[in-house]
Amino acid sequence: MTAPSVRVATGPDGVALVTLDRPMRHNAIDLETAERLASVWRGFRSDDEVRAVVLTGAGSRAFCTGIDRTVQVPQPSSPYSLDDPLLTIGPKANDLWKPVVAAVEGMACGGAFYLLGECEFLVASEEATFFDPHTSYGMVSAYESVFLAQRMPYGEAARLALMGTAERLGARRAYDTGLVSELTPPGGAVAAARRAAAVLAAQPTGAVQGTVRALWASREAVRAQALAHAPQLIALGNLPPERQAGLFASRSRDFRVR
Repeated sequence: MTAPSVRVATGPDGVALVTLDRPMRHNAIDLETAERLASVWRGFRSDDEVRAVVLTGAGSRAFCTGIDRTVQVPQPSSPYSLDDPLLTIGPKANDLWKPVVAAVEGMACGGAFYLLGECEFLVASEEATFFDPHTSYGMVSAYESVFLAQRMPYGEAARLALMGTAERLGARRAYDTGLVSELTPPGGAVAAARRAAAVLAAQPTGAVQGTVRALWASREAVRAQALAHAPQLIALGNLPPERQAGLFASRSRDFRVR
């Protein structure tokens, strides 16, 4: 029997800790993990013992590096259709309005922003780094760019999305630009996120969930309109898979951390 790719632990304070548990793959998301995440969020909707959530990744090397590149996702031939298994991995995509705090240690890149974009706020270790490799590998950063642009100043989001693997956003700069709300020493992100989540869990539940919904409503219309363009932009701008694979195989590890 294989170990679950997502672990859930619930404490007596009403805080659930959700851990992406694929450290040997940098907590990259395969189809099983995507399904498990959606199931976890839906389950929390009717679990009154859970009033706030902390989301993190196992180990110190990565929070999440997006979709596992070994995953094969067959696509329709139509340029107007795109099957993306990451679209349903976030709490809001599963109609969960309990607050979710992300605890980031190590790398958070690419498809990780599907998750980070649906968290209320981020706590990060001082050693955390954020980047988006899409353009370097001949792929359009569409969904990721929308999530980034709603959490950061436009210029910072554009730089992160366009520079690809050439540059990584360090935790301090992420904090200065508002992507991260709290910095911790290495290894301290989960504990700090849990402390914040415990405060949220102790507040009257209806008021907290209503506020989460109100905050999301302030950006929901713009987000939905922007995401509607994503499938066509990806279909038009992505290189064929074999050319993407070639770029990935020859990737350089030279990058600048800001």
